[in-house]
Amino acid sequence: MRLVVTNINLGLWAAAYIKEKISAFSPTPEKPFVLGLPTGGTVVDMYANLRLFHKAGLLDFKNVVTFNMDEYAGLPHDHPQSYHSYMRRHLFDEVNLPPENTHILNGEAPDPAAECAAFEAAIARAGGIDLFVGGVGRNGHIAFNEPGSAFNTRTRQVELTPSTIQANARFFFNDENRVPKTALSVGIGTVTDAKEVLFLASGDKKAQAVARVMQPGQDINCPLTALKLHPHATLLADPQACSQLTNPAREKLAEQMAQSPNATHWMLKTEEL
Repeated sequence: MRLVVTNINLGLWAAAYIKEKISAFSPTPEKPFVLGLPTGGTVVDMYANLRLFHKAGLLDFKNVVTFNMDEYAGLPHDHPQSYHSYMRRHLFDEVNLPPENTHILNGEAPDPAAECAAFEAAIARAGGIDLFVGGVGRNGHIAFNEPGSAFNTRTRQVELTPSTIQANARFFFNDENRVPKTALSVGIGTVTDAKEVLFLASGDKKAQAVARVMQPGQDINCPLTALKLHPHATLLADPQACSQLTNPAREKLAEQMAQSPNATHWMLKTEEL
């Protein structure tokens, strides 16, 4: 796994990376580019830049298929805080992505287990995910895989931890009682089955998780560390999210930044620490 640290806007960096991946793939109706997508505050700028690239004629979504990471259980699709609404607002309604090519879990499904199994089957029919993009939770969760989740988990219904409920209360009038307590979520194994993964971490509230992933080994209590097992994983972070790095990662990053202070980004590989 590589850690990429950048001073430029994370959303711009990630959107440009996605654009280049789709363009290089040259997707067709017979072989579309399959993109795993997140929601949340960290990736709002990413979606804004994807919309700008599309508007400028630099990014075509007509042969892209998407699978979203998760959805709150019990929220109607048209609820303003559902991830169906989020995706329409931030991407789907603004680009030429065919509605039939989008896939989001149904939080109102009468049989959640069947809904999750069907989602996994749809990913398999699409040929797997080419690039899975995600955000990092404060406690290191990826999608809604909370600490303690096994690294081989598949799409399923999960309970949210108090820290995640607290973090998401800002989207529900700062009222934790309004935040759904369960969700449908892809598993860690679903994410790491993708051909490539890109996760974003911004701000000092994500610094502890970033520091842990740059330390030796994997930790079931920090799901983000599962990405270290993936052959093509990138963790994209701003300097604030790297503020708690420990040595040798801290020293190596400081050395790179001192040698190339005007670089757009700096990179560390976990296997080289």
